Amino acid sequence: MLDIFEQAALAAGRVILDIYARGCSVQTKPDDSPVTEADIRAEEVILAMLRDKLPDVPVVAEEQVAAGVVQDISAGRFLLIDPLDGTREFISRNGEFTVNIALIEDGVPVAGVVYAPVLDIAYLGSPDGAWKLSVDQKQRVLSRHRIKARPVTTPPVAMASRSHQDAQTAAYLLELGVSECRNIGSSLKFGLLAEGLADVYPRFGRTMEWDTAAGDAVLRAAGGMTLTTDGVPLTYGKQNRPDMADFANPAFISWGAR
Repeated sequence: MLDIFEQAALAAGRVILDIYARGCSVQTKPDDSPVTEADIRAEEVILAMLRDKLPDVPVVAEEQVAAGVVQDISAGRFLLIDPLDGTREFISRNGEFTVNIALIEDGVPVAGVVYAPVLDIAYLGSPDGAWKLSVDQKQRVLSRHRIKARPVTTPPVAMASRSHQDAQTAAYLLELGVSECRNIGSSLKFGLLAEGLADVYPRFGRTMEWDTAAGDAVLRAAGGMTLTTDGVPLTYGKQNRPDMADFANPAFISWGAR
């Protein structure tokens, strides 16, 4: 299955890079988040491949959900797709955006791929471990090596969202006494934690499950963990809650090896 995720992500990245090179218009969804042709076409590519290779596994994909299409995930095993995580990064052209595909089993992200097509890197995670891939501009994998989250240092090195900064995050980082904080877009933050380049990533602003599932799967495969502020692992497939939208995450903190 991870091979299928990898090929689907690379194919979506090829479409995204084509649109990135020529430019495209930007629209706004009902939740005020931006969406582009790249989001839509990349999702179409991924869904077509998954329907062919994994026809019996339900899929929850960001743009489909925005259009009101939500498949039945009551069996507990399903796929979470963000075809272009970091659309604001795509629009600002800083390269910090990713393609995210994850497998969820009973609320746990057990496998995932995060591909950053402009940066020529990808991260994969499964019960067998985690890997970082070097990828060329023709979406050919040049190398892959195992990665592992490092033991959390004191004081910790932190990461924070580039486009979604808030006072609560700043206060938490101050409380931790971080030695360094790097702002970066999209689920790349999970990859950097997974390869041992940072220790902690707090997120108090709103995210959706498709934003985090693939990166979280890679991080857990590398020995890290994503916890809610109550100290329990972040779960997936959250629906029918009176106080939150379907598939919305609560505040969470991602850690290296603790």
